[in-house]
Amino acid sequence: MKRIAVYCGSNKGTRPEYTVAAEQLGELLAREKIELVYGGGMVGLMGVVADAVLKHGGHVIGVIPEKLVIKEVVHEKLPDLRVVKTMHERKATMAELADGFIALPGGYGTFEEFFEVLTWSQLGWHQKSFGLLDIAGFYHALQGFLDHAQSEGFLKPQHRALVLVENDAEKMLARMKAFRPPEAPKWIR
Repeated sequence: MKRIAVYCGSNKGTRPEYTVAAEQLGELLAREKIELVYGGGMVGLMGVVADAVLKHGGHVIGVIPEKLVIKEVVHEKLPDLRVVKTMHERKATMAELADGFIALPGGYGTFEEFFEVLTWSQLGWHQKSFGLLDIAGFYHALQGFLDHAQSEGFLKPQHRALVLVENDAEKMLARMKAFRPPEAPKWIR
């Protein structure tokens, strides 16, 4: 695993645990020599995780749409900043660059980006690993909802199993490295 895309909030949230977790994840990625791929911003948990990777000697790739650069939310100290035209191009670029995906706490953008690449895996377009870093129980209700979707017949068990959940970054990274995704559906092969 050479690169991990991290999706997270452009805010820091209300709990200090979220910021601590972002810092710990960034430090871990740098220590493991895994490059961070993220949205290129300097604000919120996005900026925290990027700063932590840089502080500990790691490499960061930021991917940001032009319109967000103009709004001055871009992280100006990134060694590798890729400015793209649209959010769609941003998501595709991040997915292409990454070997796996982790979601820290966040809002609509975090959820949307995580679920889009997860859907691509369900469709067999790639076989990368996915993790929800469940800090202070942030993703507990979402896990229950995914279980509900499975019990109601909208998620197959093998697709529900694509989402790894941990509250510790080191455990998450170990599980992601060991993860073997299910075989792509026959209709895709």
